[in-house]
Amino acid sequence: MDTTAAPTPATAPASHFERFTEERSAEVVASSFANTPDPRLRELLTSLVHHLHAFAKDVELTVDEWATAVRFLTDVGATCTPVRQEFVLLSDVLGLSMLVETITNRASGATESTVEGPFHMVDSPPRALGADIALDGKGEPCLVTGRVTSVDGTPVTGAVVDVWQANADGFYDVQQPDIQPERNLRGLFTPDDEGRFWFRSIVPLYYPIPDDGPVGALLAATGRHPYRPAHVHFDVRADGFRPLVTHLFVEGTPYIDSDAVFGVKDSLVREFPTVDDPARAAEFGLPNPFRTVHFDVVLRPVDVTGEQDDASRRTRS
Repeated sequence: MDTTAAPTPATAPASHFERFTEERSAEVVASSFANTPDPRLRELLTSLVHHLHAFAKDVELTVDEWATAVRFLTDVGATCTPVRQEFVLLSDVLGLSMLVETITNRASGATESTVEGPFHMVDSPPRALGADIALDGKGEPCLVTGRVTSVDGTPVTGAVVDVWQANADGFYDVQQPDIQPERNLRGLFTPDDEGRFWFRSIVPLYYPIPDDGPVGALLAATGRHPYRPAHVHFDVRADGFRPLVTHLFVEGTPYIDSDAVFGVKDSLVREFPTVDDPARAAEFGLPNPFRTVHFDVVLRPVDVTGEQDDASRRTRS
């Protein structure tokens, strides 16, 4: 028996492709996705191929340069751990994270969004309103207050406000598991019936993104610094509303005009004034004087019809 015969194809042969040429490279490769069942996936891959091939032709990309890029991306992947997401850092420093956030949240009236960042990697613990999230005893005490409302000004009931920030030394708890208390400077708060929330924390400090990996090497090679201005992260969600990921920035902080991940928006910058009021300090369990900041969050209701129409537009071939 001849055991070297070619096996019978289990499926129909692939559709015929045009021969690959430099001039028609993008069209040839894009045509291979013509039978992709998911129309949105087909749209994304087709556009990606056209832009990638246009880039390679525009800069006359060499084999050595592409090999270097592949090694760089391999290093980015190898640097990722359960508490560090180097690919998120890469997306952030290229401004892609901010662009996607801005495109996704174009609607006016709501609080502006910004990048989530690479350190929202553990669940924040539920805490009572007024709780102190600074567990390591470091930093300048600060009272954070705010209110969650809809775009029409009505309070949002049942919202959840997730907050996290770096400590007074510029590190997140997941970066220093043997130094900081677990879940330090993280909290999950449920506002009251009027949408109000408040908690105790510290004044944020500016800090560098992790720059000891390939993304840091990229910044160094391009003469860019790795620093972010001082900020507190917010992730606010409620049934019937679009989720919001945003930052509260400290006015006057270093790097406010050169954020390494391009996350600053003017509407998110606030003053953190000093309050000298012994009675108020005692009311909130704070030393006197203390710093304070007020940050209202406005959510946009889910527009089912509009968002369905938008999804339909995205899935057209």
